[in-house]
This record gives sequence, structure tokens and C-alpha cells, in this order.
Amino acid sequence: MKILITGASSGLGAELARQYASKDNTLILLARREDKLKKLQEELTPLSQAVKIIVADVSDFDTLQKKIEILGFVDMVILNAGISIGHSEELTSFGNFKKLYDVNVLSQHAILEVLLPKFVEQKSGKIVFISSLASLITMPTSKAYSSTKRAINAYAEGIRYKYNSKGIKVINILPGFIVSEMTDKNNFTMPFLLSTQKGVQRIKKAIDSNKRIYAFPKRFYFLIQLLNFLPKILREKIVNSVQ
Repeated sequence: MKILITGASSGLGAELARQYASKDNTLILLARREDKLKKLQEELTPLSQAVKIIVADVSDFDTLQKKIEILGFVDMVILNAGISIGHSEELTSFGNFKKLYDVNVLSQHAILEVLLPKFVEQKSGKIVFISSLASLITMPTSKAYSSTKRAINAYAEGIRYKYNSKGIKVINILPGFIVSEMTDKNNFTMPFLLSTQKGVQRIKKAIDSNKRIYAFPKRFYFLIQLLNFLPKILREKIVNSVQ
């Protein structure tokens, strides 16, 4: 299987690469940091059919699309690249807001604009979106980030409806807190925090079993769902009390 993983230089992306490394798989690892990609390539090459790297900033859409185009056909793309600007009650600056949407949302469409016609032509393919439980409830300190992930949920849903009949599987993963460079920025206690390895093991299991939507940890997901079912006034009081 030929697998493209974005945001592969660290965190979830790097661990996904490790867990998909096998003699049956060719890995294509895309990220900005060439040194980290080369180190991961060296680590995983003995374990894989092949490991290729693509050095690209996913927010440089023209360059990104050109580099994806030359890949030809792939069997699966894991759209993992994403950023956070941390938690703050202040209004996000326009520059940071745009950067979040460029990386977390628009880059995914830029990639799929190239790959989807190839998936349609080969009548197969798997698209994996990495969203977040933060997409299900927007805390006042993560307004911009949560909105990007909620946008991904809507986008993934539409892509699934459109392309399911063409043999293309669409999977949306909504993880809670998993140890990564992104969560390292958080200066608060993160409920149900998972190690990188355990978190990615759950993600891989969901991908391999073709779950359309997978939200975890379940206890955290159910708490969020319970909160969303409460009357708006009560929900607002609870949210404001835990900031």
C-alpha cells in the first residue's frame, strides 16, 4: 500500500509512519522540517518497502500541489498536518487566524484537489482526516482552532457523501489530548491525556477497520456530548466555570 502522511516530522504523523512501516507499505512522508524527515526516513527504511520524503510547507499551496501531482497514484492519504496557536481568551489576530485556516483546512483541499481525480480513476482510495474533539464544543480559549476542526468535520462529511459510491473511503478521526508538540504548548491539566503511541494505536485501528467517524477517548467524548445536550444557559455556566 502506498501511504501519504502529512505533518509527518513529529507527533502523531511520525508515530503513524512508524506504525504503518512494513514491507507491504511504501511511506511518503510530507512536512516542513527536512532534518526530522530524513532522520525518520533512516529509521523506517529497513522496516518498509520504501520511504520517500517530501519537504513542503502545506500552506504554500502552489508548491504543495505540484509536489503531490508528481506522486501519481496513492492508496491512502492521512491528512494529519495541523497547528495550534495555544489557548488564549484574547481574540486571535487575523494573521494567526488565517494561518490556522491555511494549514488546518485549506491545505487539505489543496491536496485532495490533486488526489481525488486519481482516486476516482483507480476506483479506490482512502482519505483520513485528523480532526479533534475540540470540534464538538468550542471553549472560549480555543475559538479559532475549534472552528477549523469543525470545518473539517463538515468538509469530510461532504466528501464522504460525494465519493462513497466511487469506492473511496473517508474516515474522520476526532482525538482528545494526545502527547505531541501541539499539546506540549498547553499549560493546563489535560483530561484523559494519552501517550503518543497509545493514541496512534487507536487511530490506526480505526483507520484499518474503516470507521467513518471515530471519536476518543470515549469517556471524554461522552462528557462533551452530555454537555452539548444540556440547556444552553446551563452549558454556558459550566463552560465558563472551567476556563
